[in-house]
Order: sequence, then C-alpha cells, then structure tokens
Amino acid sequence: MIAHRRIVIGPWILALALGAADGARVFAQPPDPGEYSAAGHEVGEFGEQKVPMRDGVPLAVDVFRPKAESRFPVILCQTPYNKSGLKGRALWFVERGYAVANADVRGRYASEGDWDPFDPKHKTDGYDLVEWLAEQPWCSGNVGTYGLSYMGWTQWWTATQAPPSLKAMIPEVTPPDHFFNCPYQHGVLVGWMMDWGSMMAGRTRNVVAKGGYGGFTNTRFEDLMHTPYVDLDDRRKLPDAPWFDAWIRQNLATAEYWRAISYQGEESFSKITVPSLAISGWFDANFPGTPMNYLGMKQFGATPEARRPRMVIGPWTHTSRGSRLLRFDYGPSAQIDWNGYMCRFFDRYLKGVDNALEDDSPVHVFVMGRNRWRSAADWPLPQTKWTKHYLHGDGNADSHETGGTLSTEPPLDEPTDQYTYDPDQPTRSAFEGPHIEGPVDARKSSGSRGVLSYTTPPLETDVEVTGPITARLFASTSARDTDWMVRLIDVHPDGYAALLTDGVLRARCRDPERGGAFNPTRLSTIEPNRIYEYTIDFWRATANVFLPGHRIRVEISSSYYPYYLRNLNTGAANVGLETTPVVARQTIYHDREHPSHVVLPVIPAGE
Repeated sequence: MIAHRRIVIGPWILALALGAADGARVFAQPPDPGEYSAAGHEVGEFGEQKVPMRDGVPLAVDVFRPKAESRFPVILCQTPYNKSGLKGRALWFVERGYAVANADVRGRYASEGDWDPFDPKHKTDGYDLVEWLAEQPWCSGNVGTYGLSYMGWTQWWTATQAPPSLKAMIPEVTPPDHFFNCPYQHGVLVGWMMDWGSMMAGRTRNVVAKGGYGGFTNTRFEDLMHTPYVDLDDRRKLPDAPWFDAWIRQNLATAEYWRAISYQGEESFSKITVPSLAISGWFDANFPGTPMNYLGMKQFGATPEARRPRMVIGPWTHTSRGSRLLRFDYGPSAQIDWNGYMCRFFDRYLKGVDNALEDDSPVHVFVMGRNRWRSAADWPLPQTKWTKHYLHGDGNADSHETGGTLSTEPPLDEPTDQYTYDPDQPTRSAFEGPHIEGPVDARKSSGSRGVLSYTTPPLETDVEVTGPITARLFASTSARDTDWMVRLIDVHPDGYAALLTDGVLRARCRDPERGGAFNPTRLSTIEPNRIYEYTIDFWRATANVFLPGHRIRVEISSSYYPYYLRNLNTGAANVGLETTPVVARQTIYHDREHPSHVVLPVIPAGE
C-alpha cells in the first residue's frame, strides 16, 4: 500500500511524502492521554429507537447517556456486528460525560432494509444518523464517531458527506478502498475476506459450516481452493448474497459498484471537514487504510483541523493492544491507555476543552526490536534514508539452506533465479488463521518449492527499518498472467525467521505508464517469457530494528495460500471466473541491466 516515497492511491501523495521536512524525536514516551474527563456520571440506558433514513428505512439505535438534565456531546458507532455487543465501551464514555449511540447498519440485526456491505446508502445513512442525534434535546449539537475495522469504514463514508454536526472521528484499524487491501490486495483476492463475506451472508452472523471465519481446517483449505471463486458461497450453502457475486465479477476499481462506495482520493478527502485520530498495528490485516488516510487528509482535508490528522501504530494485530505476540514481549510501554487517548481527543473537539492536544506529536510509532516509541511530525519519518538492497545469486536462490544474498551493492553479471509456480500446489502461508498472528516463523513455508530467498550476512550493527517499503523486480513468466509476492523477514541467530511484512502484485495489474506500479483500474498485457519491471508496494509498513547477529531476508514466491487466493495463470481478465490452472515457469533477473531490489526505509543511527 505504501512504498518508498510514493503511496499507491495517487501522485498527490508522492509529493507529500517527498515534502516531509519536520523533525522526529529520537525516542519518546508512549502516546500519553494526559488529563481527560473523569468518570463521575451515572449511566442511563434509554433503549432501542428506530430512526428513519431519508428513504424511509428505519435503523435501530441503542442510546446510552448520563442521568442528568443536561446536554452532552454524542459519539456514534455504526456496526454490522450487532450493536448489543458494543455496550461496554459506551458505558465507559457515558461515565465521562458523553452520550453514545450504537446503531445496526442497514439490513443487519435490528435495522431494516437490504444488506450489502458496500451499499452507497451507508454514506447517507451516516449523515442522517449524525444529524438526527444532533437534534435530540439531550445533545449539545456536537457529534463524534468511533469504531474498529468495518466501523472505521462507516466513519469515513459518513465524513465524506460532511454532516454539519460531525466534529471529530476516530477510525480504528480501518481498511482503505477495496483494491488496496480487501477484498482485493493489488489485484489478488484475499482469503480471509472471502471468509468474512461468507460470515456476513445474511442478516445476522453466519457460521460457516465445518470451520469458518477464525478457524483453519482442511475444509476451509479445500473451500478456498475450489474454482471458480465466484461459487464459494454456493459451495458453503450460505444465504443468498448477490453482493458477493459482484465482488468477484467486478474486479476493477472502475466498476460502479466500487466507485460508489470509494472514500479515498482527492475528491473525497477534500469534502471532509473534521479532525481524525487513527490507530493500527504493524500486523493489522487492514493496515493500509491508516497511513493512507493520514497522508490523504494532511494534503486534502477541507479545513485546517482536518489537515492535522493524528496516527498511532503499535506492535499489534487487528484486534490486539497488548505487549506480547507469539514469542515476542514488547515490554510494558506497548500497552497504552487507548480509551484515555480517545477521550482526550473527544474532550478537545466535542467539549472544547483546552488540553494542549495540538502540542502533542501527530505521529506515534512503536519500533520493534528496540521496543521503544518514536514520535514524529510526519510520516514517513523525515530522516529516512531510502536504501536499496539488491538481490544477488548464482542461480540457487531456490535453496532454503544456501539461497541468494542481499546487499547494498548493485549486481554485476549474474545468472537468473527460477522456480515453478503450480496453482494446484501453492506455497502455504506461514500463519494459519484468517488474520495475521504477529511476526510468525516464516520457516513454516520458506522451505517449500516455489520460494526464492535472499539474505544478508549476520549484521554487525543495528539497522532500523521504519517506514513504507517497495520492491522492484525484473521478472518474466511463461504464463500470460501470474502473481508476484515479496516478503521481508528478520532472521534471528537461533534461526527463527520473523515475518515482518509483504507486498503482492498481480502481473496484469502492472501499469507501464506508472513505472510498472499497481493500477486497480486497468489490465496490462503480459507476453510470456518477456522481461517486465514490476514495482511492488508493500501493503504494510514496518518499524523494526534488525539487531547485531540478525540477518535481513527477502523472499519471493507467486502464491501464499490461503491468505491470498491463487492466480490460475490463464491470463483471463477475471481470475475469479476461471477453473483450469496453468503451471508457470518464473524467472527473476538481477544483473547490471535488471537490478532487482527492495528499498528499505533505514533510519540513521542516533536519529
């Protein structure tokens, strides 16, 4: 999603990343909420209300507010996961002088209407709910929003409509638009999003038979191997979901289905008037939305407040906020008072409290390995040294024991590396669940056929890599289409290969006019056995110190299943409708004329 000095959603971000000039503190305390509203209000629950939208469809809303004859700012959360499950956080804020409204989105649980996760009516529904709340006698007239994941989408969709009473938003672990993360990751269908679609195929949560969302079983493995992909929900005997069919059949961002629900880009960001505070984790499956939105709002927000977004990224997964992931303990500073930080933000913009929030750095990122926070005035960090690490080898990079090498020296005359990608025998992803579990041990999949590896010698000094990453591959395939997948790994002295992040690109989504970079709106022609240059933006940035004795490794494959669904290599315009795979012979070039490399955001020592 984000890469070396360029961001995938358009050239308007390129200029912003290049123009970052403010300094960053070397290290800082964790994001500090400071003082925020104290708990002191008695909670009142006022039950479910039905609120009519502009087309007459009523949405169900639960209201919680202090037991007092007064007006309070309101926080709105719109969810497809059952508003009844959101009570705990609501009560925490009510105790601190806020009213909270939890709403089932259109077509889910107690709300009426037809359900489609990406119905553009969700945009206007958000506007109507904000303005209805502002008109209530117990509302101060100021409304904010919060919520995780899909509930972050609902916030951005609402904000693009610029409801006058919306004053602040806190989108948490929010995905970007739909070709930069889910259901499509740079042209590749994401396996967990197919599971999510199955879970959501109905008015209430749907349990996928014999191992569904959240569980990895042979049945799930076989389901996602089934072709054509468009038949998945029928195979699982789920309720009818016409929108799932649309996901697969409309596989370019130019389709009206996707254009209508898009919220990113200059046209949308320039309509948003309110300040935003976002959070994500280095292992968040929806990571790209947070930095993309930060950069987009900084350049295009409609007001000075909107152009001062805030962002926190920690050593977390999509749902975790703790200090431990797998075998890694990131220390007590990895756990932050997130509700308190949110409350301070709302205090400033919904209550008008002068709490010096503007004096706090807008960017906080946790650096793994050193296990310390950095605070900065911008993203990417202004002191970043964009450093090319080149692939080298003698033709044996497919050997896990020896492999190729990685260094900052450009290649000379070197033989190619080759591997075979058979869609019927895909490379297994190193994690088994639908979400990323943390820095998993990549050795679970690295030794399989169809994987190339390039590794530095053991490091003599620290190397901090903090920021977005790009790979530039010179490659050819015997097929008319294929996928390229690149991973960054921290190899520990004991052999543990911690997977930090990765980038993927469908070959036909390469855009020659943009230097081979991803373009979600067009398909390029791929001629078999012709060398092309591919620019692969890693969809997750990272912040990691490679310690002395560790090694930096880059892996390349053409599948990583079941996290990503397979490309069948047919060259068809829509892989989701294909059934017959084609075996591809893949070649990676690294010589004077074809210097394949990754660009790592290295932070100089002492900065």
